[in-house]
Amino acid sequence: MTQVAGRKTSWGGRLLQDGAPGGPVLRLVVRWLRRPLLPAARLWRRNIQLRVVATTLLMSLGVVVLLGFVVIGAVRNGLLETKEKAAESQSAGGFAVAKDKVGTPVTGGSDDPASGGRGSGSSVSWRNDLVTQLASSGQGAFYVVALGSASSDSASSNRGPRASGYVDPRASVPQSLRDDVDAGTGAFKTYTSIKFTDGQEAEPGLVVGTRLKDVDGQSYQLYYLFPLAQEEKSLTLVKTTLATAGLFVVVLLGAIAWLVVRQVVTPVRMAAGVAERLSTGVLRERMKVTGEDDIARLGEAFNKMAQNLQVKINQLEELSRMQRRFVSDVSHELRTPLTTVRMAADVIHEARVDFDPVTARSAELLAGQLDRFESLLADLLEISRFDAGAAALEAEPIDLREVVRRVIEGAEPLAERKGTLIRVSGDEQPVVAEADARRVERVLRNLVVNAVEHGEGRDVVVRLAAAGGAVAVAVRDYGVGLKPGEATRVFNRFWRADPARARTTGGTGLGLSIAVEDARLHGGWLQAWGEPGGGSQFRLTLPRTADEPLRGSPIPLEPEDSRAARERAKAEATAGQAQGNRLSTVPTPRLDRSALPVPPTAPARPRTTGPAASPAGMPGGGGSRVVGRFGEPEHSARPDAERADDTAGGQLTDASEQEGSARGR
Repeated sequence: MTQVAGRKTSWGGRLLQDGAPGGPVLRLVVRWLRRPLLPAARLWRRNIQLRVVATTLLMSLGVVVLLGFVVIGAVRNGLLETKEKAAESQSAGGFAVAKDKVGTPVTGGSDDPASGGRGSGSSVSWRNDLVTQLASSGQGAFYVVALGSASSDSASSNRGPRASGYVDPRASVPQSLRDDVDAGTGAFKTYTSIKFTDGQEAEPGLVVGTRLKDVDGQSYQLYYLFPLAQEEKSLTLVKTTLATAGLFVVVLLGAIAWLVVRQVVTPVRMAAGVAERLSTGVLRERMKVTGEDDIARLGEAFNKMAQNLQVKINQLEELSRMQRRFVSDVSHELRTPLTTVRMAADVIHEARVDFDPVTARSAELLAGQLDRFESLLADLLEISRFDAGAAALEAEPIDLREVVRRVIEGAEPLAERKGTLIRVSGDEQPVVAEADARRVERVLRNLVVNAVEHGEGRDVVVRLAAAGGAVAVAVRDYGVGLKPGEATRVFNRFWRADPARARTTGGTGLGLSIAVEDARLHGGWLQAWGEPGGGSQFRLTLPRTADEPLRGSPIPLEPEDSRAARERAKAEATAGQAQGNRLSTVPTPRLDRSALPVPPTAPARPRTTGPAASPAGMPGGGGSRVVGRFGEPEHSARPDAERADDTAGGQLTDASEQEGSARGR
C-alpha cells in the first residue's frame, strides 16, 4: 500500500502514525534498519561493477547448485542401483541355500519320542545353524535375520527371531516389509535403518527378504540386511568434492567477472569524470587513450568530440562577445547622431504650427518615432550592461509604496485614455526593502503600463505585501490573459504575443527582459500567471535584505479572485437550483462594469485612498492557468520553500504557481 506520490510507503505512512499501536516502535525499527541499508542501496545503484560481479556470482552459484544436485542424484542412483543388484544376487544365493538346507537331517533333539526326531528343539537349532551358516560368508558385508511368519509365529520363544551380528531384528526390519513378505511370494526389498543391540550406532541399509519353509514345514521369513555405510561415505565424498569445486568455480568466475568488468568500467568512469569536468567549463580535459581496441576507439572519439565542442564553444563565446560589443558600440555611437537629430526634430516640431497639415503631421510622427528610438537605444544599452556583467546594484532601504505611487502617477495619462482605474491594496503598512529604487521603479512601470495596455479598459489592481524576509508587489489585470504555450516566451527579447497587435505605447520589446534581469540582480523573482480571457498577474518578489536568499513570497502567484470567481459561480448555481430559479447556465464570470465605480474624470490619483478593494470582488473568469518557467535566479529557493512562506503570508501557493505563468506582452 502506497501513499500519494512523493510520500513515504506504508512503513512511514498511516500504519506508523503516532496513534497506531506500536507506531513509534515500528518507526524506530524501520529507521534502524534503513540506516545501514541506504548506503548499500546507494552503492548498488551507482556501481555497475558491483552489480555485474554480484549478478555473476549469484548466477554461477545457482548453476553450480543445480549442477551439484544433478550430479549427486546421478551418483546416488548409480551407487544404489549397483548395491541393489549385488544385494539381489547375494540374497538369491542365500535363499537357495536355505531351501536346500530343508532336506538336510537335523542333529540333536531326536531323543524326544513324541517329536519323531523333528521336534521344535531341532527346528530352533536348525534356524540358528542356518543364520550362522549364511552370515559366515559375508562378515561385515551383510547380516542375516530369520523371523517367524505372522501365521505361524507364537508367543513361544522356540520360534523367536534369530539374527547375526547383534542386529535388532524387529527394529531393523520394517513392519510393512514383513507384511509384504508374509502375504506374497518371491523376494521383496526396501531401505531401512539397521539397528544393533550392543550399542552400535545405527546405519542405513538395504533389506531383502522372502518367505520359506523350515524343517518342520512351518513358514518363516528370511532377510538379508546390506549396510550402505560405504556407499554413504562415497556419496559424502562426492558431495564434498562438488561443494569445494563449486565454491572454487564461483569465486573464480567472480574474479574473472571483476577483472573483465573493470577493464570496461574503468574507461567509462574516466569518461564520466572528464564529461563532468567538461560540463563545469574545463574544456581542456581529455581521456587517456591506450591500445587500439574498442575502448581506445571510444576514447579517441570522445576526445575528438571534446575538441570539437571546445572549438565550437570558443567560437560561440567569441561571437557572443562580438555581438555584445557590437550592440554596445552601436548604441554608444548612435547617441551622438541621435542627439543631433533630436535637436533638429525639436526645432521642426516647435515650428509645426507654421507648416501645412501634411508637413505638421510628419513633424509629429518624427518626434514620436525619435522618442521610441531613444527608448530602444536606452534599453539596448541596459541590455548590453547586463550581458557584459557591468550592471551594478545601488541598494538602499526604500518604501515600495512610494515607488508604486510614482509609477501610478506616471501611468495616469495612459489609464485615462484606456478608461482604466488603477487600484492599490496592501499599502496601509510600510513595505520596506533594501533595493535599487531606480530599477524597481522601472520593473513596476513596465508591469503597470503593460497591464493597462492589455487590460481592455478593465481595472488594474496593484497589491503590496510583506512577510518573513520577503516583500512582493503584484500587478493584476482582467484583460485577454495568456494562451497556453506563451508562458515560456513572454520574457524573451523582442517577443510579442500577437505581432499584429498595435503597440499603444510604442514599446521596444525589451521591457520584460530588462525587468527579469533587474529582479535577478536583486536576488528576487519575477513571475507571471494567466488564464485565457481571465486576465493575468505579474508578481515581483524581493528579499527584505540585500543578498538574502528568498524562501517564499507573501503573495500567491494565482490571484484569489480567480479561485473565488469559480467558487462563487458554483454557489450561485446551487442556490438557484434550490430556490427553483430558472437558471439554465452559469456564465463565466466576467467584469461587470455596472458593479464597479466609474473611473474618475480628474487625473488626481486613480486609486482608492480608503480600504483596499477586496480581490474576491474583482472579476476573474474561469479557465486554465498558463504556467511557465522563466527567469528564475539560480541561487534562489524554489517551490518547497516558497510554499512555506506563502503559508506564513496567509496564502498557500501550489507547485505549479511557483513555476511562474507567463503573459504575452
